[in-house]
Amino acid sequence: MFSYRRQTSDRKTSRGTFPYIRTGLVLLVLWLIAVMLYQTYKPLPSGIAYESPEYRVDQVQFLHDLTYPSADGQMEHEQQIFQRMLQVIEDAEQFVVVDMFLFNNYQHKGQQFPPISTEFTETLVAKKLQKPDMDIWFITDEVNTNYNSAPNPLLEQMKQAGIHVVITDVDPLRDSTPVYSAVWRTFFQWFGQSGNGWIPNLMATDGPDVTVRSYLKLLNVKANHRKVVVSEKTAIVSSGNVHDASAYHSNIAFEITGPIIGDILQSEQAVLNISGGGKIPSYTAPTTDPNKGDLRIRYLTEGKVNDAVLHEINQSAKGDTLWMGMFYIASPKVLDALLEALKRGTEIRLVLDPNENAFGQEKTGIPNRPVAAELHDKSDGKIQIRWYNTTKEQYHTKMMYIAKATGDHIVLGGSTNFTPRNMNDYNLENDLWVAAPPDNSFTHDVANYFDRIWNNEDAEFTLNLDEFQEKTTFLKEIVYKLQLILGLTTF
Repeated sequence: MFSYRRQTSDRKTSRGTFPYIRTGLVLLVLWLIAVMLYQTYKPLPSGIAYESPEYRVDQVQFLHDLTYPSADGQMEHEQQIFQRMLQVIEDAEQFVVVDMFLFNNYQHKGQQFPPISTEFTETLVAKKLQKPDMDIWFITDEVNTNYNSAPNPLLEQMKQAGIHVVITDVDPLRDSTPVYSAVWRTFFQWFGQSGNGWIPNLMATDGPDVTVRSYLKLLNVKANHRKVVVSEKTAIVSSGNVHDASAYHSNIAFEITGPIIGDILQSEQAVLNISGGGKIPSYTAPTTDPNKGDLRIRYLTEGKVNDAVLHEINQSAKGDTLWMGMFYIASPKVLDALLEALKRGTEIRLVLDPNENAFGQEKTGIPNRPVAAELHDKSDGKIQIRWYNTTKEQYHTKMMYIAKATGDHIVLGGSTNFTPRNMNDYNLENDLWVAAPPDNSFTHDVANYFDRIWNNEDAEFTLNLDEFQEKTTFLKEIVYKLQLILGLTTF
């Protein structure tokens, strides 16, 4: 009898407890949904997604890095960007501000790359020693400290020299992986990331071990992806990182002068404002600066890049030729705009990275291979696509060039891949927009760049589309679509 009563009591207790558990689970799900919605659509911090006024200038310098196989099978490296960045630092007299996504000398065992991050550090430190009162700022992403698992020796060297080092706090930005980030913000962010790492570094086997909490932070896949070097004299907006394992990547950059430097500094101040404060140097335009010239330029960050890209594609017409050199392309809006431009008579030529490797490690070809297959099929082959002929490096360029039948030609390039993550206000990004007459030397340089690699004028820069459109592309397309829907991707 006693046993029966106890069993009956236990069942009543169980039935009485279940509604509380159910209510708790419902409240938790509602909370996570609320976090997802807010962190996806919350207002952007002040100064993020910035568009400068339009300025007129006499000159924009186009710079490029190209890696390609020579006739004897050796790899050739044409490199202009890094050395020019060093020269900007050496020539500076008042201040230097650098914002650089990847900046470290970590690599996989058995690999050897030029020590460009060390050289860059030494150049900044030497400038600080030469001019102790000079204001020098180095802004970068948390990836370079392995999400706070270990100090970066190069950044520590800068700090010891008196250089301001800022690790960007991207938490105030919107979440690009809302399902995961809602869980991370609710349960894990409170524990931080620092500690003794014990998990191998997947990005570089020679790098420091990483904590579990750092990997949990990494899975938010959100970054300060900008790449800019600026002094009171000039600025370089680039697609390339100062990162040893990226030293041989093919990239582009633009060098500019004039009042737009003030806008670049203003956009960097916005990064400091969300990352613990500090005051970026101010820029005073020379009194002799007439803001006159044949070229028009604008500085764009974050979602303003998306707006400009879509506007320019949508304005293209019959007789125009639209070129893209792109590391990642996956934005549905950009893809739709390209197909519509084709219908209007715009000739479209894309040079894409085959997404074959990252820092010597094999990749799956996502997103570019399924995207290329989609564009090829939907355009009946009229959108022309070639793959850059990569080996161990990447075609890391992010640039669009529209050769207009009439009027100024349009060039837009910088840090921004044409993907939802890069274009929809999730990452911090920076690009330069240029409108230039067809007979301008800048226009000639950009046009010659594309003609050269498209036509393989003096080397095998690019390959036919079918070189990487293997039978597994259909499966990759399914994976690619799922990644886009769920946001569980690095592109």
